Amino acid sequence: MSADIEMKRLFWHSRRGMLELDVLLVPFLQEAYPTLEAADKQRYQKLLECEDQDMFGWFMQRSKPEDPDLQRIVEMILDRVQPD
Repeated sequence: MSADIEMKRLFWHSRRGMLELDVLLVPFLQEAYPTLEAADKQRYQKLLECEDQDMFGWFMQRSKPEDPDLQRIVEMILDRVQPD
């Protein structure tokens, strides 16, 4: 699959219809995803397979994913909007 088609597919899946998720995922995809290592790109794609309510809880820091791969990508996304 070409990189352009892949980005369009990911953009579509990053738009969740929940504003709180959209404002985190879409800018991350557009600004950070292209420079991620392959393993982190896979983690992001795995994140997009999760339920919106689970992601909402993770991003609002009410809970944490049990999967360490998901935890890593959630932290990467949160670090972009909440730098130390």
